[in-house]
Amino acid sequence: MNRKTKEGGTSAARARLLGTAVRIFYAEGIHAVGIDRIIEEAQVTRATLYRHFSGKEELVLAYLEQADQGIRAQLTAARKDARTPDDKVRAVGRAIADGIRSEGFRGCAFLNAAAEYPDPAHPIHQAVLAHRQWFLDTVTDLLAQVGSAPAGPAGRHFVMLRDGAMAAGCLSDPGMITETFMEGVEGILRARSAAYTAS
Repeated sequence: MNRKTKEGGTSAARARLLGTAVRIFYAEGIHAVGIDRIIEEAQVTRATLYRHFSGKEELVLAYLEQADQGIRAQLTAARKDARTPDDKVRAVGRAIADGIRSEGFRGCAFLNAAAEYPDPAHPIHQAVLAHRQWFLDTVTDLLAQVGSAPAGPAGRHFVMLRDGAMAAGCLSDPGMITETFMEGVEGILRARSAAYTAS
């Protein structure tokens, strides 16, 4: 049984802390936001924060885990109604494009975190790499169903297009960026189909 606290319950306080961290870390950057700011905006005590998280690093890891779960769920939902392998790839592309066009878009949470934690051995950088490996594996598996040529290069191409669109989408017109991104996705699909036909 969870212990109750004056902040409204153990799970409620943790959710409020994490929700606050997610919002501010994404909008303003991780290093720019201190623990005191999160405590103040989440309306909890310092003791409550440390009851749920050992420190800022663990809170950042929870933020990235929530982002990872959200993206996994988003891509699963996007593929759900797609009937053909090509359409599954397009659905993933459209889900990414929708995110770029959404209000408050500030780029990729994982690329942003990697820029702030460049040491490859750091746990936060490791969490970024784990997410990116999952994403690469996911799109490569989808592209392997389109054509018969090895799908590794196409998967890496897709990820590179996505990274570029994520970076550019918060710097210039997101409509133009996502249109260009989707044209790139179609180009990958055409190349896969052409390689299959040629074989």
